[in-house]
Amino acid sequence: MRHLFPPLMCLLALVPLTAAQAAGKAPHYHLTHQVSLPGDEGWDYLLYDQAGRRLFVSHGSRVLVVDGEKLTVTGEIADTPGVHGIALAPDLGRGYVSAGRAGTVVVFDLKTLARLKEIKVTGDNPDAILYDPATHRVFTFNGRGRNLTAIDARTDEVVGTVAVDAKPEFAATDGKGRVYVNLEDRNSLAALDPQKVALLATWPLPGCDEPSGLAIDAAHERLFPVCGSKVMAVVDGASGKVLGSAPIGAGVDAAAYDPGTRLAFASCGEGVLTVVRIARSGRPEVVQSLTTQRGARTLALDLEKHRVFLVTADFSPPPPATAEQPHPRPSIVPGSVRLLVLESGS
Repeated sequence: MRHLFPPLMCLLALVPLTAAQAAGKAPHYHLTHQVSLPGDEGWDYLLYDQAGRRLFVSHGSRVLVVDGEKLTVTGEIADTPGVHGIALAPDLGRGYVSAGRAGTVVVFDLKTLARLKEIKVTGDNPDAILYDPATHRVFTFNGRGRNLTAIDARTDEVVGTVAVDAKPEFAATDGKGRVYVNLEDRNSLAALDPQKVALLATWPLPGCDEPSGLAIDAAHERLFPVCGSKVMAVVDGASGKVLGSAPIGAGVDAAAYDPGTRLAFASCGEGVLTVVRIARSGRPEVVQSLTTQRGARTLALDLEKHRVFLVTADFSPPPPATAEQPHPRPSIVPGSVRLLVLESGS
C-alpha cells in the first residue's frame, strides 16, 4: 500500500438491489464523529475487530487501538517500524502486524496487546497482511520482494513463499480455499491456493491501472479491486472475468465489503464517498457522492453497526521540488491526525 501520503481518495460502495432500494431508497452516508489521534506520523491500513469492538490503526512506527464504542485510544502496539497492516486470528487469540522497514511480522496477544515475538519474512517490505481462517495461515505480501510469505499461525513458523513477479498490493480471502491479491504494477489480480501455498492463476484487469485495495463478497464469489484509473472493477472470483466497473475518485488506496448491507467501499484520498448499487441490469450505478476530507484514503468497516472508519490529517504545502526530490510530499500539520466516522441514515 502507498505509505503516508498518496494522492487523495474517495469511497465507493457496490450493492446488489434490495427491496428497499428497488422502491427508490438508497443508503445515505454522512460524517458523525471526528476523533483526534496522537502522533504526527503517517498512517496506512485500518482494521476493525468485531469481537473486541476495537479499531486498529497503523500509525508510523506503532499501531493505535481505539475503543469502537467510546471512540477513545485505549492502547498501542509499539516498535513496529514502517507498519503497514494488521491481521487478526481470533480463533488463536493472536494478532499480526507487518513491520515493513524491519522486514518482520510482530505477533501480539489479542486480549492484552502484549508483544509475543517477531517473525522474519522471506521478502523485502512486507506490506498487506492477511489471516486465512480456513488454513490458519498468515500471509504477508512483500512489495519490494515481489513475493508473499506464508506463516502457520498455530506455530508461527514460515511454511512457504510464492514468487509473483510483481508488486503485490492488498489481498482478500474467501475463507474456502482461495486467496486473492492485486498485482499493482501488472494491472492484474492473482488467485492463490493457501493450503498448497501456490499460484493458481493471474488475471488481467483491463481498464484497471495500478489496482490497490481489494474487497470480496465471498458468498457470491465477487471481487472488487479498486484502481488508480479511478474505477472499481467487479470480477468473478471463479473465472477472473471482469463483470463491470463503476467510477470512483483519484488516489484510491483501499476497499472493503459489508455483507450485511451488500455495500463495497473504495476509499480515495481525493476526499469523496461514492455509493454505488447494482442495478437490475446487473451494472453498478452511483447513488451517492459524498465529500469526506482530503487525505482520507484508507478505511475499515464495523459490520455490526455498518460504520465506515477513515483517518486523515491536515497538510502543509509541499517544499519546492529539487533534482533529488522532484515530487516532494507535504508534511502533516502537528496535532491534526484524526479519525473520521461515517454512518448511514435518512
